[in-house]
Amino acid sequence: MTPERFAHLADAYGASLHRWPLAEQAPAQALLDSGDPSARLALHDAAWLDTQLDAHAVLQTDLALTRQIRQSVPRRASFWSRYTHWLSPAGLVGVGIAGIAAGVLVASMSVPLPMLSAEVLPSVFDQGDAEVVFSVNAEETEQ
Repeated sequence: MTPERFAHLADAYGASLHRWPLAEQAPAQALLDSGDPSARLALHDAAWLDTQLDAHAVLQTDLALTRQIRQSVPRRASFWSRYTHWLSPAGLVGVGIAGIAAGVLVASMSVPLPMLSAEVLPSVFDQGDAEVVFSVNAEETEQ
């Protein structure tokens, strides 16, 4: 373990080596046992910070002030209650009808238009119409 790594871990986990990750505890103790001055300084600084943090006490708040603050907060309205002035059943029905109309319009635009009978290719099941279609097509190609 390097002294820089030791200082980083001391800043992160504090001066007590038992709070450090298990994989880092033995190398950290070996570095301390070797008498490295930068490791001892990092541990001293971490111990000072630990002492300062442990000495900090949270101030108790006045319960009456807390109650007053909670009561002064405006109540949140639900989603539906915020929009009831413009959201009525008639409006929902109108939106539904408009959606259906838009869907029918889109569906009708995607269906191909029927072709003229002369432009339809003959099928296997045609009986007698094939000559008419071919003769019309043959006349068009000659011109």
